[in-house]
Amino acid sequence: MTPKIRVSELPDFDVAEYLEDDQAIAEYLTCVLEENDPNLLVAALGDIARARGMTAIARKAGLARESLYRSLGGGASPRLDTLMRVLDACGLKMEIKPQTAEHA
Repeated sequence: MTPKIRVSELPDFDVAEYLEDDQAIAEYLTCVLEENDPNLLVAALGDIARARGMTAIARKAGLARESLYRSLGGGASPRLDTLMRVLDACGLKMEIKPQTAEHA
């Protein structure tokens, strides 16, 4: 018989630990954007910033580290310019393309 595993004994999952290169980050963010959920996008940018180093991203984005944490924290609604600065600091850019026929 297989021993039972308690949920409380499982290690915490942190996606930031798996965002090791630009390709993984781009794929992760693309999947998140497909969900069309602004809160999920903010959380994903927080994951990416943590993977890249919050202090370094804050510095590159011209933000205080604490401000970056608040902007990308749960329930936050950061301004578009903040999101764009974080994307740029992470070495990412947003690309817009037409929806497919099934979405039109």
